[in-house]
Amino acid sequence: MITGGKRKVEPAIWRSSSGSYQVHYRDSTGKQRAKTFDRLIDARSFKAEMRLRKQRGDHVDPAAARIKFDVWADQFLEQKLSLRERTLDKYESALRSHLLPTFGHARVGGIRRSDVQSWVVSLKREGYAPETIRGLYTILASMMKLAEEDGLIARSPCRRIELPPIVREEQRFLTTSEVESLAHEIVPRYRAVVYVAAYLGLRWQEVAGLKTKYVNLNSVPATLRVVSTIERARGRYSVVDLGKSKAARRTLKMPSFLRDMLSVHLDEFPNQLWVFSARRGGFLRYDNFRTRIWDPSVQRAGLGKVTFHELRHTAAAFMIDEGGDPLQVKRRMGHEDIRTTLNSYGHLFPDREDELVAALDRRRAVVIA
Repeated sequence: MITGGKRKVEPAIWRSSSGSYQVHYRDSTGKQRAKTFDRLIDARSFKAEMRLRKQRGDHVDPAAARIKFDVWADQFLEQKLSLRERTLDKYESALRSHLLPTFGHARVGGIRRSDVQSWVVSLKREGYAPETIRGLYTILASMMKLAEEDGLIARSPCRRIELPPIVREEQRFLTTSEVESLAHEIVPRYRAVVYVAAYLGLRWQEVAGLKTKYVNLNSVPATLRVVSTIERARGRYSVVDLGKSKAARRTLKMPSFLRDMLSVHLDEFPNQLWVFSARRGGFLRYDNFRTRIWDPSVQRAGLGKVTFHELRHTAAAFMIDEGGDPLQVKRRMGHEDIRTTLNSYGHLFPDREDELVAALDRRRAVVIA
């Protein structure tokens, strides 16, 4: 209905004295809005769209959709209260280096699916690894999903985006003898570090953040609790209590050889706070440890290029080789989702289907005997 009166039927089309057409409607906050069109057909189309969106509950305020992406990025980060400082640093770096240069001055409501796909293609052409591209895309998708939930846009443009496949490289797992060689070459102060990582699967941050009060050598078997981590963010190291996630905060039973080894270590290198401390008593910093201790030790052991994280992979391989099931490995490795365990180490689990079939035969035989 076209009206020239003062009564407002929402959404309604008004014809101005200049001959243009205005669609009056209320946005999601109840505020009166108006949009002007030169042609009646365009005004009617917009009016129908506003009615449909209101009926579906996905009403979007066109004025809100005009917010610039860089402004929305700031608001997005402000709402991420649960992010750890290290993750927040990662988000800010991704925005600064990869998202803002492309989308910074664009209106949030003007970013199309094709724009997102073109951006992904450009990252691939620039030589970024598939894992990196997927990580950057995940941040963008989170931002646009929140914009959708906040009513800035009707639908996120991050839909049906083709991402480069991740080809997982073969992981390196040290043998038992290689672990012994590495432990032999490292300085005595950090010898137990090698065994804690290679047999318990602790991450570097967890090894560095392992506190003396959480090691119980008197229980049977001995245990240690993974609670604190040492993390680097914004160019500085800090102690993060309560670790990476709920699953990462775990209590691990130790083999007896490791209990004996830690007992000797704590006697020789006592520290009131840290199990593995720097020479001056503070917590370990990875950069210093890698260049001064780790790399020279790996070289002396003749192992080629080995990262500290590969000791964690080695621990998973040891567990699986000794019959650990996926749930045990998941718990001891501190994985939040068992899919992470299976994606990383699923190929190491032996095919025991023949054993299962034989066991089912035996179960049936007992019943009919």
